[in-house]
Amino acid sequence: MSRITERSLAATIDHAILKPELTRVDVDAELDIAAEWKVFSVCVRPSDIAYAVHRLEGTGVAVGTVIGFPHGTTSTAAKVAEVRQALADGATEFDMVINIGRLRSGAEFDDEVVQDIAAVVEAASGHVTKVILETALLDDEQIARGSRLTERGGADFVKTSTGFAGGGATAAHVRLMGENVGDGVQVKASGGVRSYADALAMLDAGATRLGTSGSAVILGEARRVDAGEESTGAVDAASY
Repeated sequence: MSRITERSLAATIDHAILKPELTRVDVDAELDIAAEWKVFSVCVRPSDIAYAVHRLEGTGVAVGTVIGFPHGTTSTAAKVAEVRQALADGATEFDMVINIGRLRSGAEFDDEVVQDIAAVVEAASGHVTKVILETALLDDEQIARGSRLTERGGADFVKTSTGFAGGGATAAHVRLMGENVGDGVQVKASGGVRSYADALAMLDAGATRLGTSGSAVILGEARRVDAGEESTGAVDAASY
């Protein structure tokens, strides 16, 4: 992979603002980070969508949200309702959690998993939909199958993790996911992407989008590299 610049790296980042304990002051600070570093988007809690759209107006930063988060166990009807409300509030991208239990139950439940994904994709009305597998809870066969089911459901991305299940993205899982989808489906690495080195490793493995709350650390390091300084390899951000 050729060297990536600060600006091209920022264009891959969905800045995560998802922790349940965040206050409005905390959210404001995170939205300011997203605007300052000109990341691709923020991924916010559903209740923060309208506020984030207003605060980020004119910055060029898109607003996305999560659906069925973080467990994926809400009904398909509930996920569809979440998407419709999120669209009304101004969100343009949707990161849905797959029905993890159904995926883990075996191939005989694949049609249910696909129907859940397809309903969310349809409700999104052409907007970008990403399917979170929660790789920390899956074995390699389930990750591969979940990736294929994501493609069958019509989603745009397959995504590693919520960041709330005790594990996050690995380069091996990103590669495995990419190997099991066609060119029309991209891979998003999220959870544990805390440093410039982490970001480069995920992109090198085939991810085209990164989910992280450590955008300032990652892009600050990229800026130093752009300026000709050596990477410090610092890891001092808590990613979702």
